[in-house]
Amino acid sequence: MDSDRRAILMAGVATAVAGGGGGRAVAEGTQAPPPVAGPLRLDDEARAAAAEDFGHIVRRMPQGVLLPASDQEIATMIRWAGNSQRKIAPQGQRHSVYGRAQVSDGMVIDMTQLRAVHEVRDDRVVVGAGATWSEVLAATLPRGLTPPVLTDYLDLSVGGTLTVGGIGGTTSQHGMQSDNVLELDVITGRGQKITCSSLGNAGLYDAVRAGLGQVGVITRATLKLVPAPEKVRRYLLTYPDLATLLKDERLLATANRFEAVQGSILPTPAGWTFKLDAVRCFSGDDPPDDKALLVGLSDDRSAAKLSTLSYVDYLKRLAALEQLLRSKGQWSYPHPWLMTFVGDSRIDSVASAELDRLTPADLGTFGQIVLSAFHRASVTTPLLQLPADSLVYAFNLVRIPTTDAVAEADRLVTANRAIYERVRGAGGTLYPVSALPMSSDDWRRHFGSAWHQLRDAKQTFDPGHILTPGYEIF
Repeated sequence: MDSDRRAILMAGVATAVAGGGGGRAVAEGTQAPPPVAGPLRLDDEARAAAAEDFGHIVRRMPQGVLLPASDQEIATMIRWAGNSQRKIAPQGQRHSVYGRAQVSDGMVIDMTQLRAVHEVRDDRVVVGAGATWSEVLAATLPRGLTPPVLTDYLDLSVGGTLTVGGIGGTTSQHGMQSDNVLELDVITGRGQKITCSSLGNAGLYDAVRAGLGQVGVITRATLKLVPAPEKVRRYLLTYPDLATLLKDERLLATANRFEAVQGSILPTPAGWTFKLDAVRCFSGDDPPDDKALLVGLSDDRSAAKLSTLSYVDYLKRLAALEQLLRSKGQWSYPHPWLMTFVGDSRIDSVASAELDRLTPADLGTFGQIVLSAFHRASVTTPLLQLPADSLVYAFNLVRIPTTDAVAEADRLVTANRAIYERVRGAGGTLYPVSALPMSSDDWRRHFGSAWHQLRDAKQTFDPGHILTPGYEIF
């Protein structure tokens, strides 16, 4: 699109905002387009794509989509938005489930344009925030290196997961992904580029990690790396009931036998099935001692499934499920997921009560409840809110509906809100990648003693309240 054509289109957008649709009036002299070299998509196709996310529940139509050629263009767009009283929503893989990365009548920044892997060293990798974790691994694994914490689904953007925290199977040992980032390049809501870390501009560093995009847009991240194993020994264990599953999760949380331990509860025609997925990493030809690793556990040993696979194949373990859901058309159905954290002192009663209320239909044939323990002390990101217990459980409802009916999605979102209130009443907290409405008061209560930290950082770095309005925090 040439500059004259873009100017005409942007002027038309500005006129529409001034004339109605619930948008703010645009100030005089601010209708010219931002001076950016990267493509500025104003066509219906680009805008409609940016109005959707993985949740397929909330839809907010932006005015346009910037495909930035550099982080400087992001800074230019943000400054222009501030002068024009517009909102900005950065988007990576659009894996939000409730419109958190969307914006009505504002501008989307497509972060997938900044996805290069810039440098791999023995202890770190420097990547664009739009890169996915699978792209990071493609660059690091040939060097025998891996990030210490990875999300189960690897096609999420680095910037997107650092913005919410990023939990994985090894969180109990290594914390969140946001605990393993060494340095960040950030464009603040003032349009300033700032490099931050624990050693410099620490206030911004602590407000950006798990800060839900409220104070800055991550454009580049320097991530910690550790040696990658060659293989994993995987133990899929089955349990007769919730109490026995939790007993073994507590035992393994103290014994530290495995690199990753993830519990789950699956719906079946006969009722709930309780599973534990434990992994021991190794290299070379000598596998771990199965007997020593499983001693003292109370699973149904006759149903145990043990296997050895490459580290790469283990990391790609969800690919088959994704392919299956895509083949059935369910990948594009609504995803009304709920992610929470519950303390060890209340997990038995909370999980038991919710299992009594839930039916297999509330999760879907391929859905599950995640129930995984990790040590609270392993997480150091200040804005990541956890219960006070030393042992904490991820208690997640991964709902995969068998229908795309709006009424069913609405029903499950309403149910999510009710469950969250019960979890919160039991001292639990929200992992904000969840499909449920949250008011400003809810967010204030969620952040608790950290609220003043986030509020003050917002005033310092995004006083115009330009960035990431989808969370509706301020």
